[in-house]
Amino acid sequence: MADLAMPVLSRPAGSSLEGPRAFVAGWPIAHSRSPLIHGFWLEEHALPGAYERAGVPPEEFAAFLQGLRAAGWTGGNVTIPHKEAAFAAADRRDGAAEAIGAVNTLWFEGDRLVGGNTDAYGFSANLDERLKGWRDAQNAVVLGAGGAARAVVQALVEAGIGEIAVANRSRDRAERLAADFAGRGARLVALDDAGLASRLAGTDLLVNTRPSEKGGGAAQGAAETSLEGLAPAALVTDIVYVPLETPFLAEARRRGHRTADGLGMLLHQAVPGFERWFGARPNVTPALRARILNDIDAAR
Repeated sequence: MADLAMPVLSRPAGSSLEGPRAFVAGWPIAHSRSPLIHGFWLEEHALPGAYERAGVPPEEFAAFLQGLRAAGWTGGNVTIPHKEAAFAAADRRDGAAEAIGAVNTLWFEGDRLVGGNTDAYGFSANLDERLKGWRDAQNAVVLGAGGAARAVVQALVEAGIGEIAVANRSRDRAERLAADFAGRGARLVALDDAGLASRLAGTDLLVNTRPSEKGGGAAQGAAETSLEGLAPAALVTDIVYVPLETPFLAEARRRGHRTADGLGMLLHQAVPGFERWFGARPNVTPALRARILNDIDAAR
């Protein structure tokens, strides 16, 4: 078993031991592309510091958080399976984390460990960039009711979308999500897949948050959700980014819908954390996007 105070680390090439040190903690963690994103910005801004992978098993996560200051961490990101544990451990949480029920970003304010969630921000910023007009939608449908769907619903509520339907294979889970967001300015409706078809004709924005039943994220092959009946002017997005054009997005594009892939959500959600830890507000640029796409291609 790894030393509780010393998680398994992976330091990106070119990082500097001087300056702030931030992390992405998860289990497993080797797949995370966050070090590529933050390493790109450190180079771009010529800033000292490092952003490292921290492989932390679930049973060691509490001790990892308790030892952050002693280990020299300025803060960091949290990914699967630690987001709920980070939520519980934070001394204070921002409004987005409270709404979503999970923390993906940690930083210190004095001696207090603060937890935030930037996923809703990342979703909105991606659509602001790649799917102009999405904030004018009156009716949205979110496919899935997991943690990612909660972040998307938070973003839609913040954007002022008037009615949001959550469609899930298990309606009970969709109902729980809808109940959690009740009274926050939008009308939430829970659906199962059988009730989805009749909803599509009045949909302005359709968002997929769920992986394929075939496994491996959004699997290659035909889209599993039928888009028959979807309003012709509806906008369509998928938060999955491997493959960049999922079968769901490919079908939407074939039908003539304007679409946005999910890579930008990953890139934009990293912006607030970088600014907190390293003191500079980075931009999501075509060069950064190309860096990540090259890494995705190389991993195939």
